[in-house]
Amino acid sequence: MRQSVAPSAHGTAIDSFYHLAGVELAGRHCAGTACFVARQLQPARWEAALGEHPAVHCLGKCYLAPAAAGDDARPHMEVQAREGIVLRHLGAGADHDYHALEAALRETPGQVLAAIDESGLRGRGGAGFPTGRKWRAAEAATSAEKFVIANADEGDPGAYIDRFLLEENPHALIEGMMLAGFAIGARRGWIYLRKEYPVAEAALRRALAEARVSGCLGERVLGSGFSFEIDIFIGQGSYVCGEETALLNSIEGRRPVAMARPPFATEHGLFGQPTVINNVETLVNVPWIVGRGAAAYRALGSGSSRGTKVVSLNSLFRRPGLYEVEFGLPVREIIERLGGGLRSGTLAGVMIGGPLAGVIPARLLDTPFTFDDLHAIGASVGHGGVIAFDEHTSIAQLVHQVFGFGADESCGKCVPCRLGSRAIERMFAGAAAGNPIASDGPSFDEMVEALRLTSLCGLGGGLAEFASSIQRHFPKELRACFA
Repeated sequence: MRQSVAPSAHGTAIDSFYHLAGVELAGRHCAGTACFVARQLQPARWEAALGEHPAVHCLGKCYLAPAAAGDDARPHMEVQAREGIVLRHLGAGADHDYHALEAALRETPGQVLAAIDESGLRGRGGAGFPTGRKWRAAEAATSAEKFVIANADEGDPGAYIDRFLLEENPHALIEGMMLAGFAIGARRGWIYLRKEYPVAEAALRRALAEARVSGCLGERVLGSGFSFEIDIFIGQGSYVCGEETALLNSIEGRRPVAMARPPFATEHGLFGQPTVINNVETLVNVPWIVGRGAAAYRALGSGSSRGTKVVSLNSLFRRPGLYEVEFGLPVREIIERLGGGLRSGTLAGVMIGGPLAGVIPARLLDTPFTFDDLHAIGASVGHGGVIAFDEHTSIAQLVHQVFGFGADESCGKCVPCRLGSRAIERMFAGAAAGNPIASDGPSFDEMVEALRLTSLCGLGGGLAEFASSIQRHFPKELRACFA
Protein backbone atom coordinates (compact mmCIF):
# COMPACT_ATOMS: atom_id res chain seq x y z
CA MET A 1 0.00 0.00 0.00
CA ARG A 2 1.31 3.46 -0.86
CA GLN A 3 2.03 5.64 2.13
CA SER A 4 1.06 9.27 2.40
CA VAL A 5 3.83 11.79 1.73
CA ALA A 6 3.98 15.49 2.55
CA PRO A 7 3.54 17.71 -0.55
CA SER A 8 7.06 19.13 -0.26
CA ALA A 9 8.51 15.66 -0.86
CA HIS A 10 7.12 15.42 -4.38
CA GLY A 11 8.92 18.17 -6.25
CA THR A 12 7.66 21.06 -8.33
CA ALA A 13 5.13 19.13 -10.44
CA ILE A 14 2.88 18.66 -7.42
CA ASP A 15 4.16 21.39 -5.10
CA SER A 16 3.25 23.99 -7.74
CA PHE A 17 -0.42 23.16 -7.17
CA TYR A 18 -0.30 24.41 -3.56
CA HIS A 19 -0.15 28.16 -3.22
CA LEU A 20 1.38 28.08 0.29
CA ALA A 21 4.06 25.42 -0.25
CA GLY A 22 7.25 26.91 1.15
CA VAL A 23 5.46 30.15 2.14
CA GLU A 24 5.83 31.51 5.67
CA LEU A 25 2.60 32.81 7.22
CA ALA A 26 4.27 35.21 9.66
CA GLY A 27 3.40 38.81 8.80
CA ARG A 28 0.78 37.84 6.24
CA HIS A 29 -2.71 39.37 5.98
CA CYS A 30 -5.98 37.66 5.10
CA ALA A 31 -7.63 38.30 1.72
CA GLY A 32 -10.76 36.24 2.41
CA THR A 33 -14.36 37.31 1.92
CA ALA A 34 -14.95 38.11 5.60
CA CYS A 35 -11.95 40.43 5.53
CA PHE A 36 -13.03 41.94 2.20
CA VAL A 37 -16.45 43.02 3.49
CA ALA A 38 -14.77 44.52 6.59
CA ARG A 39 -11.99 46.30 4.68
CA GLN A 40 -13.33 49.74 5.71
CA LEU A 41 -12.56 48.95 9.36
CA GLN A 42 -8.79 48.83 8.77
CA PRO A 43 -8.04 49.88 5.16
CA ALA A 44 -4.27 49.59 5.59
CA ARG A 45 -4.55 45.91 6.47
CA TRP A 46 -6.72 45.22 3.44
CA GLU A 47 -4.29 47.05 1.16
CA ALA A 48 -1.48 44.95 2.62
CA ALA A 49 -3.45 41.76 1.86
CA LEU A 50 -3.96 42.84 -1.75
CA GLY A 51 -0.23 43.35 -2.15
CA GLU A 52 0.77 39.90 -0.88
CA HIS A 53 1.27 37.03 -3.31
CA PRO A 54 0.20 34.33 -3.12
CA ALA A 55 -2.93 35.42 -1.28
CA VAL A 56 -4.03 33.82 1.98
CA HIS A 57 -7.78 33.34 1.66
CA CYS A 58 -8.66 32.64 5.29
CA LEU A 59 -6.70 32.61 8.55
CA GLY A 60 -9.68 31.49 10.67
CA LYS A 61 -9.80 34.90 12.38
CA CYS A 62 -12.92 36.34 10.74
CA TYR A 63 -14.08 37.81 14.07
CA LEU A 64 -11.06 40.17 13.82
CA ALA A 65 -11.39 40.91 10.09
CA PRO A 66 -9.51 42.32 8.33
CA ALA A 67 -7.13 39.89 10.02
CA ALA A 68 -3.40 39.26 10.14
CA ALA A 69 -1.44 36.13 11.01
CA GLY A 70 -0.18 37.62 14.26
CA ASP A 71 -3.65 38.28 15.70
CA ASP A 72 -4.20 36.03 18.70
CA ALA A 73 -7.29 37.37 20.49
CA ARG A 74 -9.84 34.70 21.36
CA PRO A 75 -13.41 35.19 20.08
CA HIS A 76 -16.47 35.37 22.27
CA MET A 77 -18.06 31.91 22.65
CA GLU A 78 -21.58 31.24 23.87
CA VAL A 79 -23.97 28.30 24.02
CA GLN A 80 -27.45 29.42 22.96
CA ALA A 81 -29.07 25.97 22.96
CA ARG A 82 -30.75 23.83 25.61
CA GLU A 83 -27.67 21.59 25.58
CA GLY A 84 -24.10 22.57 24.80
CA ILE A 85 -22.56 19.83 22.67
CA VAL A 86 -19.76 21.39 20.67
CA LEU A 87 -18.75 24.45 22.70
CA ARG A 88 -19.32 22.97 26.15
CA HIS A 89 -15.64 22.29 26.99
CA LEU A 90 -13.90 25.00 24.99
CA GLY A 91 -11.90 27.30 27.18
CA ALA A 92 -12.91 25.47 30.35
CA GLY A 93 -9.63 23.58 30.74
CA ALA A 94 -11.51 20.35 31.47
CA ASP A 95 -9.78 17.01 30.93
CA HIS A 96 -11.31 14.81 28.26
CA ASP A 97 -12.38 11.48 29.72
CA TYR A 98 -13.04 9.19 26.68
CA HIS A 99 -16.06 7.77 28.51
CA ALA A 100 -18.08 7.44 25.28
CA LEU A 101 -15.33 5.35 23.70
CA GLU A 102 -15.02 3.24 26.83
CA ALA A 103 -18.77 2.57 26.80
CA ALA A 104 -18.81 1.82 23.07
CA LEU A 105 -16.05 -0.79 23.45
CA ARG A 106 -18.37 -2.72 25.78
CA GLU A 107 -20.99 -2.77 23.02
CA THR A 108 -20.93 -3.73 19.33
CA PRO A 109 -20.09 -1.63 16.25
CA GLY A 110 -23.70 -2.10 15.19
CA GLN A 111 -24.94 -0.35 18.32
CA VAL A 112 -22.74 2.67 17.61
CA LEU A 113 -23.96 2.75 14.01
CA ALA A 114 -27.56 2.58 15.20
CA ALA A 115 -27.03 5.51 17.59
CA ILE A 116 -25.58 7.71 14.84
CA ASP A 117 -28.38 6.70 12.47
CA GLU A 118 -31.13 7.36 14.98
CA SER A 119 -29.64 10.68 16.13
CA GLY A 120 -30.23 12.29 12.73
CA LEU A 121 -26.70 13.75 12.68
CA ARG A 122 -25.88 15.34 9.33
CA GLY A 123 -22.52 16.57 8.09
CA ARG A 124 -21.47 19.98 9.41
CA GLY A 125 -18.97 20.74 6.66
CA GLY A 126 -21.09 21.61 3.64
CA ALA A 127 -23.51 19.18 2.01
CA GLY A 128 -25.29 18.06 5.18
CA PHE A 129 -25.25 14.37 4.21
CA PRO A 130 -26.62 11.94 6.85
CA THR A 131 -23.63 10.70 8.84
CA GLY A 132 -25.14 7.34 9.71
CA ARG A 133 -25.84 6.55 6.06
CA LYS A 134 -22.23 7.36 5.15
CA TRP A 135 -20.84 5.18 7.93
CA ARG A 136 -23.12 2.26 7.03
CA ALA A 137 -21.94 2.36 3.43
CA ALA A 138 -18.32 2.06 4.57
CA GLU A 139 -19.14 -0.61 7.14
CA ALA A 140 -20.93 -2.70 4.50
CA ALA A 141 -18.00 -2.50 2.06
CA THR A 142 -15.99 -5.71 1.83
CA SER A 143 -12.35 -4.92 2.48
CA ALA A 144 -9.59 -6.02 4.83
CA GLU A 145 -8.65 -2.39 5.49
CA LYS A 146 -10.71 0.76 5.98
CA PHE A 147 -9.87 4.31 6.96
CA VAL A 148 -11.32 7.34 8.75
CA ILE A 149 -10.34 10.87 7.74
CA ALA A 150 -11.10 14.05 9.66
CA ASN A 151 -11.39 16.87 7.14
CA ALA A 152 -9.82 19.76 9.05
CA ASP A 153 -9.23 21.81 5.92
CA GLU A 154 -11.58 24.55 7.13
CA GLY A 155 -11.10 26.88 4.19
CA ASP A 156 -14.49 28.61 3.91
CA PRO A 157 -13.83 32.31 4.55
CA GLY A 158 -16.16 33.19 7.41
CA ALA A 159 -15.94 29.90 9.35
CA TYR A 160 -13.59 29.30 12.26
CA ILE A 161 -15.30 26.78 14.56
CA ASP A 162 -13.02 23.90 13.57
CA ARG A 163 -9.95 25.96 14.40
CA PHE A 164 -11.02 26.38 18.03
CA LEU A 165 -12.23 22.81 18.39
CA LEU A 166 -8.77 21.68 17.28
CA GLU A 167 -6.91 24.16 19.46
CA GLU A 168 -8.98 23.86 22.65
CA ASN A 169 -10.60 20.40 22.58
CA PRO A 170 -8.58 18.13 20.26
CA HIS A 171 -9.38 15.02 22.31
CA ALA A 172 -13.05 15.30 21.31
CA LEU A 173 -12.04 14.97 17.66
CA ILE A 174 -9.74 12.04 18.43
CA GLU A 175 -12.52 10.25 20.31
CA GLY A 176 -14.99 10.92 17.50
CA MET A 177 -12.58 9.48 14.93
CA MET A 178 -12.01 6.39 17.05
CA LEU A 179 -15.74 5.82 17.45
CA ALA A 180 -16.10 6.10 13.68
CA GLY A 181 -13.26 3.60 13.22
CA PHE A 182 -14.82 1.18 15.69
CA ALA A 183 -18.21 1.46 13.97
CA ILE A 184 -17.00 0.79 10.41
CA GLY A 185 -14.12 -1.61 11.18
CA ALA A 186 -11.20 0.75 10.51
CA ARG A 187 -7.84 0.66 12.29
CA ARG A 188 -6.24 3.85 10.99
CA GLY A 189 -7.15 7.48 10.50
CA TRP A 190 -5.76 10.77 9.22
CA ILE A 191 -6.42 14.36 10.18
CA TYR A 192 -6.06 16.53 7.08
CA LEU A 193 -5.11 19.88 8.61
CA ARG A 194 -4.66 23.17 6.77
CA LYS A 195 -1.29 24.88 7.04
CA GLU A 196 -2.98 28.10 8.12
CA TYR A 197 -3.68 26.55 11.58
CA PRO A 198 -0.21 26.04 13.16
CA VAL A 199 -1.50 26.34 16.76
CA ALA A 200 -4.03 23.60 16.01
CA GLU A 201 -1.25 21.34 14.73
CA ALA A 202 0.70 21.70 17.98
CA ALA A 203 -2.43 21.04 20.06
CA LEU A 204 -3.29 17.95 18.03
CA ARG A 205 0.19 16.48 18.32
CA ARG A 206 0.14 16.96 22.11
CA ALA A 207 -3.31 15.39 22.35
CA LEU A 208 -2.35 12.37 20.22
CA ALA A 209 0.70 11.78 22.42
CA GLU A 210 -1.44 12.05 25.57
CA ALA A 211 -4.01 9.62 24.17
CA ARG A 212 -1.31 7.06 23.37
CA VAL A 213 0.22 7.31 26.84
CA SER A 214 -3.19 6.84 28.49
CA GLY A 215 -4.01 3.80 26.35
CA CYS A 216 -6.84 5.55 24.53
CA LEU A 217 -5.04 5.33 21.16
CA GLY A 218 -2.87 2.67 19.56
CA GLU A 219 -2.84 -1.09 20.08
CA ARG A 220 -5.63 -2.69 22.14
CA VAL A 221 -7.36 0.55 23.07
CA LEU A 222 -8.32 0.62 26.77
CA GLY A 223 -7.52 -3.09 27.00
CA SER A 224 -10.01 -4.08 24.30
CA GLY A 225 -9.49 -5.94 21.05
CA PHE A 226 -9.82 -2.71 19.08
CA SER A 227 -6.70 -0.95 17.79
CA PHE A 228 -6.56 2.42 16.07
CA GLU A 229 -3.85 4.90 15.09
CA ILE A 230 -4.09 8.47 13.82
CA ASP A 231 -1.64 10.50 11.71
CA ILE A 232 -1.69 14.18 10.76
CA PHE A 233 -1.30 15.36 7.17
CA ILE A 234 -0.61 19.08 6.67
CA GLY A 235 -2.05 20.70 3.57
CA GLN A 236 -0.07 23.40 1.83
CA GLY A 237 -2.75 25.85 0.81
CA SER A 238 -5.59 24.72 -1.44
CA TYR A 239 -9.27 25.38 -0.84
CA VAL A 240 -10.28 22.60 -3.22
CA CYS A 241 -8.56 20.05 -0.96
CA GLY A 242 -11.59 20.39 1.27
CA GLU A 243 -13.40 18.43 -1.47
CA GLU A 244 -13.03 14.78 -0.63
CA THR A 245 -11.60 13.42 -3.90
CA ALA A 246 -8.99 16.20 -4.03
CA LEU A 247 -8.21 15.57 -0.36
CA LEU A 248 -7.65 11.87 -1.04
CA ASN A 249 -5.34 12.66 -3.95
CA SER A 250 -3.39 15.05 -1.72
CA ILE A 251 -2.78 12.46 1.01
CA GLU A 252 -1.76 9.88 -1.60
CA GLY A 253 0.85 12.26 -2.99
CA ARG A 254 -0.96 12.94 -6.25
CA ARG A 255 -1.84 16.28 -7.79
CA PRO A 256 -4.98 17.13 -5.77
CA VAL A 257 -7.54 17.76 -8.48
CA ALA A 258 -11.21 16.92 -8.04
CA MET A 259 -12.40 13.64 -9.54
CA ALA A 260 -15.74 12.51 -10.92
CA ARG A 261 -17.93 10.37 -8.64
CA PRO A 262 -18.96 7.54 -8.34
CA PRO A 263 -17.17 5.61 -7.00
CA PHE A 264 -17.63 7.26 -3.64
CA ALA A 265 -15.02 7.26 -0.90
CA THR A 266 -17.04 4.87 1.25
CA GLU A 267 -16.37 2.12 -1.31
CA HIS A 268 -13.17 3.29 -3.04
CA GLY A 269 -11.41 5.94 -1.01
CA LEU A 270 -7.88 6.39 0.35
CA PHE A 271 -5.45 4.01 -1.36
CA GLY A 272 -8.51 2.41 -2.96
CA GLN A 273 -9.96 1.29 0.38
CA PRO A 274 -13.37 2.16 1.93
CA THR A 275 -13.00 5.49 3.71
CA VAL A 276 -15.25 7.66 5.87
CA ILE A 277 -14.54 11.38 5.59
CA ASN A 278 -16.21 13.76 8.06
CA ASN A 279 -15.38 17.29 9.05
CA VAL A 280 -14.23 18.22 12.55
CA GLU A 281 -17.50 19.53 13.99
CA THR A 282 -19.39 16.45 12.75
CA LEU A 283 -16.98 14.11 14.54
CA VAL A 284 -17.02 16.18 17.72
CA ASN A 285 -20.78 15.56 17.95
CA VAL A 286 -20.25 11.78 17.97
CA PRO A 287 -18.99 11.23 21.56
CA TRP A 288 -21.96 13.22 22.93
CA ILE A 289 -24.41 11.11 20.90
CA VAL A 290 -22.82 7.82 21.95
CA GLY A 291 -22.57 8.93 25.59
CA ARG A 292 -25.99 10.58 26.00
CA GLY A 293 -28.01 8.62 23.47
CA ALA A 294 -29.65 9.24 20.11
CA ALA A 295 -32.97 10.28 21.63
CA ALA A 296 -31.37 13.11 23.60
CA TYR A 297 -29.73 14.40 20.42
CA ARG A 298 -32.94 14.14 18.38
CA ALA A 299 -34.74 16.14 21.05
CA LEU A 300 -32.72 19.16 19.89
CA GLY A 301 -33.29 20.90 16.57
CA SER A 302 -36.10 20.96 14.05
CA GLY A 303 -37.44 18.73 11.28
CA SER A 304 -34.64 16.85 9.53
CA SER A 305 -32.08 19.19 11.12
CA ARG A 306 -31.34 17.68 14.51
CA GLY A 307 -28.95 18.74 17.22
CA THR A 308 -27.03 21.99 17.31
CA LYS A 309 -24.78 23.95 14.97
CA VAL A 310 -22.07 26.44 15.79
CA VAL A 311 -22.23 29.63 13.74
CA SER A 312 -19.20 31.88 13.25
CA LEU A 313 -20.07 35.59 13.13
CA ASN A 314 -17.75 38.01 11.35
CA SER A 315 -16.29 41.27 12.58
CA LEU A 316 -19.04 43.56 11.26
CA PHE A 317 -21.31 42.37 14.07
CA ARG A 318 -21.39 44.19 17.39
CA ARG A 319 -20.81 40.83 19.07
CA PRO A 320 -18.78 38.66 16.69
CA GLY A 321 -17.84 35.17 17.81
CA LEU A 322 -18.96 31.55 18.03
CA TYR A 323 -22.54 30.74 19.02
CA GLU A 324 -23.94 27.23 19.41
CA VAL A 325 -27.60 27.28 18.40
CA GLU A 326 -30.34 24.73 17.89
CA PHE A 327 -31.58 24.24 14.37
CA GLY A 328 -34.87 26.03 13.79
CA LEU A 329 -33.85 29.38 15.27
CA PRO A 330 -34.77 32.19 12.83
CA VAL A 331 -31.77 33.69 11.07
CA ARG A 332 -32.91 37.08 12.38
CA GLU A 333 -32.29 35.87 15.95
CA ILE A 334 -28.71 35.02 15.02
CA ILE A 335 -28.14 38.36 13.33
CA GLU A 336 -29.92 40.72 15.70
CA ARG A 337 -30.11 39.07 19.13
CA LEU A 338 -26.88 37.05 19.24
CA GLY A 339 -24.74 39.19 16.96
CA GLY A 340 -26.31 42.44 18.14
CA GLY A 341 -26.76 43.67 14.58
CA LEU A 342 -24.04 45.53 12.72
CA ARG A 343 -21.55 47.72 14.56
CA SER A 344 -22.12 50.44 11.94
CA GLY A 345 -23.84 50.83 8.62
CA THR A 346 -26.98 49.16 7.27
CA LEU A 347 -27.28 45.42 6.65
CA ALA A 348 -27.28 44.70 2.92
CA GLY A 349 -27.21 40.90 3.10
CA VAL A 350 -25.84 37.85 4.87
CA MET A 351 -23.77 34.99 3.50
CA ILE A 352 -24.26 31.78 5.48
CA GLY A 353 -22.11 28.73 4.84
CA GLY A 354 -19.20 30.43 3.10
CA PRO A 355 -18.77 32.39 -0.11
CA LEU A 356 -19.92 29.45 -2.25
CA ALA A 357 -23.48 29.57 -0.98
CA GLY A 358 -26.52 31.77 -1.28
CA VAL A 359 -26.75 35.36 -0.10
CA ILE A 360 -29.75 36.11 2.12
CA PRO A 361 -31.31 39.57 1.74
CA ALA A 362 -32.59 41.42 4.79
CA ARG A 363 -36.23 40.70 3.90
CA LEU A 364 -35.69 36.93 4.38
CA LEU A 365 -34.06 37.00 7.81
CA ASP A 366 -37.08 35.31 9.38
CA THR A 367 -36.15 32.08 7.56
CA PRO A 368 -35.53 29.26 10.07
CA PHE A 369 -31.91 28.15 10.35
CA THR A 370 -32.30 24.58 9.07
CA PHE A 371 -30.89 22.64 6.14
CA ASP A 372 -34.24 22.49 4.34
CA ASP A 373 -35.49 26.03 5.00
CA LEU A 374 -32.24 27.64 3.89
CA HIS A 375 -32.10 25.42 0.82
CA ALA A 376 -35.61 26.57 -0.10
CA ILE A 377 -34.39 30.17 -0.47
CA GLY A 378 -31.19 29.22 -2.30
CA ALA A 379 -28.95 29.40 0.76
CA SER A 380 -27.10 26.81 2.84
CA VAL A 381 -26.08 25.88 6.38
CA GLY A 382 -22.68 24.88 5.00
CA HIS A 383 -19.86 25.27 7.50
CA GLY A 384 -21.83 27.79 9.54
CA GLY A 385 -19.89 30.92 8.70
CA VAL A 386 -22.11 34.02 8.90
CA ILE A 387 -20.71 36.93 6.91
CA ALA A 388 -22.79 40.11 7.11
CA PHE A 389 -22.05 42.94 4.70
CA ASP A 390 -23.26 46.54 4.55
CA GLU A 391 -23.43 49.44 2.10
CA HIS A 392 -19.63 49.57 1.87
CA THR A 393 -19.81 46.47 -0.36
CA SER A 394 -21.87 46.65 -3.54
CA ILE A 395 -23.27 43.55 -5.22
CA ALA A 396 -20.86 44.10 -8.12
CA GLN A 397 -17.91 44.20 -5.72
CA LEU A 398 -19.11 41.09 -3.91
CA VAL A 399 -19.53 39.11 -7.15
CA HIS A 400 -16.08 40.23 -8.30
CA GLN A 401 -14.45 39.21 -5.03
CA VAL A 402 -16.15 35.81 -4.73
CA PHE A 403 -15.42 34.81 -8.32
CA GLY A 404 -11.84 36.00 -7.91
CA PHE A 405 -11.53 33.69 -4.91
CA GLY A 406 -13.07 30.85 -6.92
CA ALA A 407 -10.73 31.41 -9.85
CA ASP A 408 -7.67 31.49 -7.59
CA GLU A 409 -8.69 28.26 -5.87
CA SER A 410 -9.92 26.27 -8.88
CA CYS A 411 -7.97 23.04 -9.37
CA GLY A 412 -8.29 23.54 -13.14
CA LYS A 413 -9.61 20.05 -13.83
CA CYS A 414 -12.88 21.12 -15.46
CA VAL A 415 -13.18 23.89 -18.05
CA PRO A 416 -16.26 25.71 -16.70
CA CYS A 417 -14.62 26.30 -13.34
CA ARG A 418 -11.11 26.98 -14.64
CA LEU A 419 -12.16 29.45 -17.35
CA GLY A 420 -15.66 30.47 -16.33
CA SER A 421 -14.80 31.66 -12.83
CA ARG A 422 -11.97 33.84 -14.12
CA ALA A 423 -14.13 35.17 -16.97
CA ILE A 424 -16.85 36.26 -14.54
CA GLU A 425 -14.27 37.83 -12.23
CA ARG A 426 -12.95 39.89 -15.16
CA MET A 427 -16.48 40.68 -16.32
CA PHE A 428 -17.28 42.28 -12.96
CA ALA A 429 -13.95 44.05 -12.48
CA GLY A 430 -15.26 47.14 -14.23
CA ALA A 431 -18.67 46.99 -12.57
CA ALA A 432 -16.98 46.81 -9.17
CA ALA A 433 -15.29 50.10 -10.02
CA GLY A 434 -18.53 51.66 -11.26
CA ASN A 435 -18.16 50.97 -14.98
CA PRO A 436 -21.06 48.99 -16.53
CA ILE A 437 -20.40 45.65 -18.23
CA ALA A 438 -20.67 45.64 -22.04
CA SER A 439 -23.35 43.34 -23.45
CA ASP A 440 -21.15 41.62 -26.05
CA GLY A 441 -19.56 38.20 -25.37
CA PRO A 442 -20.89 35.24 -23.38
CA SER A 443 -23.63 36.22 -20.95
CA PHE A 444 -23.39 35.98 -17.19
CA ASP A 445 -26.43 33.70 -17.14
CA GLU A 446 -24.88 31.29 -19.66
CA MET A 447 -21.63 30.98 -17.73
CA VAL A 448 -23.42 30.45 -14.43
CA GLU A 449 -25.54 27.71 -15.96
CA ALA A 450 -22.43 26.00 -17.35
CA LEU A 451 -20.88 26.07 -13.87
CA ARG A 452 -24.01 24.58 -12.38
CA LEU A 453 -24.42 21.73 -14.87
CA THR A 454 -20.89 20.64 -15.65
CA SER A 455 -18.57 21.35 -12.69
CA LEU A 456 -16.90 18.28 -11.20
CA CYS A 457 -17.08 19.40 -7.58
CA GLY A 458 -18.65 21.83 -5.17
CA LEU A 459 -16.33 24.71 -6.06
CA GLY A 460 -17.89 25.36 -9.45
CA GLY A 461 -21.31 24.29 -8.23
CA GLY A 462 -21.03 26.57 -5.21
CA LEU A 463 -20.07 29.54 -7.37
CA ALA A 464 -23.21 28.86 -9.41
CA GLU A 465 -25.33 28.74 -6.24
CA PHE A 466 -23.87 32.04 -5.10
CA ALA A 467 -24.56 33.64 -8.50
CA SER A 468 -28.08 32.24 -8.61
CA SER A 469 -28.90 33.79 -5.24
CA ILE A 470 -27.69 37.15 -6.54
CA GLN A 471 -29.92 36.74 -9.61
CA ARG A 472 -32.85 35.74 -7.41
CA HIS A 473 -32.58 38.17 -4.51
CA PHE A 474 -30.72 41.18 -5.92
CA PRO A 475 -32.03 41.52 -9.52
CA LYS A 476 -32.07 45.32 -9.47
CA GLU A 477 -28.50 45.59 -8.24
CA LEU A 478 -27.38 42.98 -10.78
CA ARG A 479 -29.07 44.73 -13.71
CA ALA A 480 -27.28 47.94 -12.74
CA CYS A 481 -23.96 46.18 -13.43
CA PHE A 482 -24.68 45.94 -17.17
CA ALA A 483 -24.75 48.62 -19.85
